[in-house]
Amino acid sequence: MPSDQALIRSTACTIVGQLNSSEVTPLDLLDALEKRIAEVDRKTNALPILCFDRARSHAKALMQKPPGERGLLAGLPIPIKDLTNVAGVRTTQGSPIYKDNIPANSDILVDLIESNGGVVFAKSNTPEFGAGANTFNEVFGPTRNPWDLSRSAAGSSGGAAVALATGMAWLAHGSDMGGSLRNPASFCGVVGLRPSIGRVPHTPAAKIDRTLGVQGPMARNVEDLALFLDAMSGEHPADPLSLPRLPTSFLSAARSGNKPKRIAYSADLGITPVDPEVAAITRKAASRFAEAGVLVEEAHPDLREAHECFHVLRAFDFAISKAALLRNKREYLKPEVIWNIEEGLKLSVEQLERAEAQRLAMTTRTLEFFKNYDLLLTPATIVPPFPIEHRYVGECAGKKFDNYVEWLGIVYAITLVCCPALSLPCGFTASGLPVGLQIVAPSRGEAALFAGAKVLEDVLGMRHATPIDPRGSAR
Repeated sequence: MPSDQALIRSTACTIVGQLNSSEVTPLDLLDALEKRIAEVDRKTNALPILCFDRARSHAKALMQKPPGERGLLAGLPIPIKDLTNVAGVRTTQGSPIYKDNIPANSDILVDLIESNGGVVFAKSNTPEFGAGANTFNEVFGPTRNPWDLSRSAAGSSGGAAVALATGMAWLAHGSDMGGSLRNPASFCGVVGLRPSIGRVPHTPAAKIDRTLGVQGPMARNVEDLALFLDAMSGEHPADPLSLPRLPTSFLSAARSGNKPKRIAYSADLGITPVDPEVAAITRKAASRFAEAGVLVEEAHPDLREAHECFHVLRAFDFAISKAALLRNKREYLKPEVIWNIEEGLKLSVEQLERAEAQRLAMTTRTLEFFKNYDLLLTPATIVPPFPIEHRYVGECAGKKFDNYVEWLGIVYAITLVCCPALSLPCGFTASGLPVGLQIVAPSRGEAALFAGAKVLEDVLGMRHATPIDPRGSAR
């Protein structure tokens, strides 16, 4: 059997192969992870809730099946973001309100992952209710960036990203409304995907047709990411928006070698400031598509309404999902969440009508844009990882932001136009901090997205940058 260190450094695809050939067992992997977490997580605080007893029971039951009949993940351990219910496991949503909550039932996505051979062993840290792109909360405290422990891991899937970057997971579950899969992937040097609406089923809550937030996969490389999306996707009767599984796997698409013919790069989408170093690193990475024979141009769709539109629709989402908490548990909510709910409760029907019309117009223009370009590339975040004590980014390149989410415009604009998008590691700042490149495809275009991202990943040669041991001292 490979050593624990060799297992930790292996790819998810390699591990699944070893599980299917009986070279390793799910129990071997859980033992290796438990040791790794004990070594590094006291520095990063990525996985505050562990459930190894449950995981080992599940692993033993899975091992009663013949190899090759244990699902796509074959017994691979998976952490679930602490916004999503896992039956019998503490699920806090990062809020003191739910600090002792133990749900009786899992989200349908967790059931799907487990039915496909995933073994849930932990819950990953998240900001309160996933609000804000910096992972801290009053239940567990902050999650630290392993590349520099004084820096933010971003959010809201910050714990998931750090677990991947430090070898505490091979794959990790996350969710994304305003970049919550893409931002932490960028800050931690891993890969995170926001899939198309309905690609990944989940249990509806508060509203059947909520489409700003989606569930999705995180990994250390594009092939592993595609494997996990294969295990997460498919139609489910409990989620009316869920899409049927495609006949060709996403992993096959990632390995196809299919190249885009023409791609566009934009440093700012015409709507946001961007740190000059981040712009330079991402522009250089995008230009390297040319080495694969791809035409690279600077262009972007017209997304001028993105800030107003997202502010209104996000506030409405907070109002319908959290207004009861504001009425009954206000003293337990952080200021940013209170502000978001109150903004939603003040909205008029006219404001909602205007925002929905803006979203439709931007989506229509984006579809037209993709008639000329196969992919759109931008920075995944507009700044490098910032000091962890900053609750959010208040300004960038001389521009002060009006609220705590406006700095995320480069990702939430893509949310609004219903496109799948991933963050791919593409370089480092002069101080050694990771920078991610956002790669966007038209709606339901994950296959082309994976294929193109894998082509660029090979050109950039950064696939083996993680896992790392946490660096620096917290201050």
